[in-house]
Formats: sequence, structure tokens, C-alpha cells
Amino acid sequence: MRAETQTASTRVLGPAEGKAGFLGSIGVRFMVDGETTDGGFSLVEHPMSAHALAAPPHRHLREDEYSYVVEGRMGALLGDDVLEAGPGDPVFKPRGEWHTFWNAGEDPCRILEIIAPAGFERFFAELVDLGDVAQADPAVLGALCERYALEMDPSSVPGLIERFGVRFPAEPLTR
Repeated sequence: MRAETQTASTRVLGPAEGKAGFLGSIGVRFMVDGETTDGGFSLVEHPMSAHALAAPPHRHLREDEYSYVVEGRMGALLGDDVLEAGPGDPVFKPRGEWHTFWNAGEDPCRILEIIAPAGFERFFAELVDLGDVAQADPAVLGALCERYALEMDPSSVPGLIERFGVRFPAEPLTR
């Protein structure tokens, strides 16, 4: 039998642990922050109710995102490409590329999102503190996007709703 040790830098985060919040259409659970990884990456979980659109199309100017589907079906628009991913599928969203994603099914969808380098997880935390994207003052949301080098195209949401049958904002996923 192998002896297991735990140091100050190792930990296990249980499935119900970590600060959680709602962003206005999808949830967020903070799992690993940039302080823990010395700025290398952060890890969040996004639970999504059926047909929830995560956000308007947007692009990050400083970070890459990697989505790993844990449960359900995730649809994504990456540039002009539309794809669908299921459990075990990773999806790469490079910095500078316009993208959005959604729950492409009737069942709950959960993804793990690796953000590299770290830092953008603080955008999510600030958005939760504002009460979510639907309640945030547009000027405050605009300043938040600018501070985190995020460009967004909210005018495209009605077309996405019609094209993909999604909802925005959406209800929180409840279990």
C-alpha cells in the first residue's frame, strides 16, 4: 500500500466545494485561481441549463480558453465554424478568436474551462458581484470588459437565439 502525503501546495476540491455564482445565463464555480498557479492558468466549472447561451459572441485579447465537456452536449461557434462536443471532448478557443458556446441539449451540461494565463476568472467574480450580466449597468459592464481586454458583440444575440434555439439570459441550472 502506498502512503499518501499532502503538502501545503496540494489539495482536493470536492464536487460541492469552491465559491459558486450565476453569470446571468450560466453558472460558475471557481476551482483553481491564478494565485494558486502563480498566474499560469485558472480553472472554473460552468454548469448550463438546457439551451442556455453562455454569452454573446466575444473574444479575449489576453487569454486562451480550453473547454472540457464533463456532462451533456456543448455547442460552440468558433469564428465561422459551428461544432458540438460531448463528454470527454476538449474544445480550444484561442485568444483573439470570436466565439460563444451553449448547452446544445435538453439535459444539463457542465464544462470545465481552463483559462491561460490566469486572471480572467476575476472577470467572472466581478460579474457575479454585479448581480449577473442581465442586471449589470451597461456602462459598468463595458468598463469591466475593457479592464479584462474582452470584446463582446451583444447585437448578435437575437440571431443566435433564432439560429440555434438557445435562451439568453437563461435560468440557473438546479440539481
